[in-house]
Amino acid sequence: MPTPLRRSFDYLPVVGAQTPVVGSRVKVPFGRRQVIGILVEITDTSKLSTGQLKPALECLDTEPLFSAELFNALLWASDYYKHPIGDTFATALPKLIRTGSPIKLPKVIQYQSVTDGKAINSQLARSPRQRKLVEYLKQNGAMSAAQIRQAGFDRVLLDRLEEKGLVTTHAAEHSIEELRPGPVVTASPIRPNHDQVKAIAAVKPELGFQCSLLNGVTGSGKTEVYMQVMAKVLQEGKQCLILIPEIGLTPQNLRRFEQRFNCPVVAMHSAMTDRDRLLAWRATRTGDAPIVIGTRSAIFLPMAKPGIIIVDEEHDSSFKQQDGLRYSARDFAIKRAQLENIPIILGSATPSLETLNNALDGKFQHLKLSRRAGHASAPKMSLIDMSSDPVNQGISEALSVKIKKHLQQGNQVLLFINRRGYAPMLQCDQCGWRCECNQCNASMTVHAKPPSLRCHHCEARAKIPARCPICQSEKIGTVGTGTQKLEKFLNRHYKHIPVLRIDRDSTRGREAFAQLTDKINKGEPSILLGTQMLAKGHHFPDVTLVAILDADIGLFSPDFRGQEHMIQTIVQVAGRAGRANKPGEVVIQTQYREHPGVSGLMTQSYEQCAKALLKDRQSSHMPPYTHLCLLRIDSTVAERGTQFARYCFEASKRLKQHLQQIELIGPLPAPMERKAGRYRFQLQIKSASRIQLHNFLQQLAVTLEGGKIPPQVRWSMDVDAQEMI
Repeated sequence: MPTPLRRSFDYLPVVGAQTPVVGSRVKVPFGRRQVIGILVEITDTSKLSTGQLKPALECLDTEPLFSAELFNALLWASDYYKHPIGDTFATALPKLIRTGSPIKLPKVIQYQSVTDGKAINSQLARSPRQRKLVEYLKQNGAMSAAQIRQAGFDRVLLDRLEEKGLVTTHAAEHSIEELRPGPVVTASPIRPNHDQVKAIAAVKPELGFQCSLLNGVTGSGKTEVYMQVMAKVLQEGKQCLILIPEIGLTPQNLRRFEQRFNCPVVAMHSAMTDRDRLLAWRATRTGDAPIVIGTRSAIFLPMAKPGIIIVDEEHDSSFKQQDGLRYSARDFAIKRAQLENIPIILGSATPSLETLNNALDGKFQHLKLSRRAGHASAPKMSLIDMSSDPVNQGISEALSVKIKKHLQQGNQVLLFINRRGYAPMLQCDQCGWRCECNQCNASMTVHAKPPSLRCHHCEARAKIPARCPICQSEKIGTVGTGTQKLEKFLNRHYKHIPVLRIDRDSTRGREAFAQLTDKINKGEPSILLGTQMLAKGHHFPDVTLVAILDADIGLFSPDFRGQEHMIQTIVQVAGRAGRANKPGEVVIQTQYREHPGVSGLMTQSYEQCAKALLKDRQSSHMPPYTHLCLLRIDSTVAERGTQFARYCFEASKRLKQHLQQIELIGPLPAPMERKAGRYRFQLQIKSASRIQLHNFLQQLAVTLEGGKIPPQVRWSMDVDAQEMI
């Protein structure tokens, strides 16, 4: 049942109905409601007497929604992440399926032209719009009313043409795209270099489960390796599932795969409509989608003929869900590939320390691409000391000179700053007041378009005040620089050069990101200004200068992964420079040039930097050398949250008396103590033994669920936590 309870519920079969199948949907009475659940077991015994059991109301399916392997993978996820089984199943299903819609959608009405040229001339001589629609239908074939509307024709035109007998209608099945005849691979693959040849040969789909880390420097041709391995899988009639970290990467990957392969390529991500997500789910389940590319949740898609799973940019933190079922799509993908007995490739230029450690220990096959593909060379890297160089709006004088030089040579420049908005803070110059969010322990960010104050943690909004609310002074101004403020500055200083800002605010529209990347790919001199969205997997061949404006943000993070994420971001952003035949240059601005986290990047590879971080992790007994779970507690009333956190600690202490390898730290307030109006607390639970940790968490979950939880208090377990804030 989709409830927060970590248990299943017993019902009698539907009166007079056939026995349902495990893995199908069943509608049942649940208190005063009727709820749709997933059948997990059929048995002839129950802890309840027959008189206490209610009969189910309706069986919605005649076949299971999941294959046996995916069903078992979801059972594993519920157990591993200590999350209610019903909610785990609900997370894995499209909204329309979990709310009761039939797997098979009702047929859609399509319109088709039935006229010849003479009929058009005689009947539509004085109706140019109707004539244009008939010609459009003759050219494009049968189309639905929605597709015709999207092409710019209204329903009245259709009705008139129907009356005249110039179009006919018929009912058709909803579909993604028909399988195409001919060979699977259409475009000629790029001739691989020595490293790529070795990597392609090392992945052997015919051998079943095999986990490989494809560790290639940025621009080394990891995607080409993916595609050549995928060709082997597709030629066997099997499916390929590719996970990517950002929705923004979907269009360029769709284009690449569609150009190479002669088969439907289906996307799956949260920006799609519920109907489109259901269509993608159906096409994958029936095998009509040989290639599926999607973000985190696509890992739950049922595949009729699974062949391979690929996790691109496997290190990216967006693969970890931060609420509800707090699963790692990468780790679930590995477990699923094991159960499906298929290979999985984890690709990254900057693998996570956990993945790299598994490769170094021989648990994963370690495939290396040590140089860039084609004629591209690694970019030249340099540091600029911001403590000694004059700085204007975050851009040093030395960097300004380099920007002008690259633009004059007809190239593109990418500036990376991980702060969207106009400025990170609004402050009174007279009394020092700072505008903070009423719901979070965080400053409100100033936005210029439209003018407003926004909290980037809870999305609260407010007007920009004309006066300081404390001293009534009008001397209030912004502190720091965000992407919008920097955009304004760059437009002033480079009047004839387009400045393309790419952040979450500028790409909210459905086609906004694709339109921006189309402008970039024209190759005209321009300045690309952006946040993390620009750091992941994009190929911009005309970018020759990349500048990281503030490399120090992660150096002193309260999160033990802060330096790892900082180094990964710098290396990933730097990888956007010089990806084609033009030489690239990378500039890193810092105030701590002697810090090993920054200076090491000048002389060492990412792997060398990562090995140094692994030594630190080992000495401090942190992952991957121990296993970590955060017990997260939050409440709208601080005192209730504090009391429940202490109760959790006392319960944990009693349970660990006979488990020497369990370590408790806390409970402590979270680094961001208040977020979205809720006070937050954490209890760290660590162990060198994964088995002992999970046994302990299972007992703790049962204890907490059986106890009395104060009103307005919530708790959850974050197994293998990726964010400490």
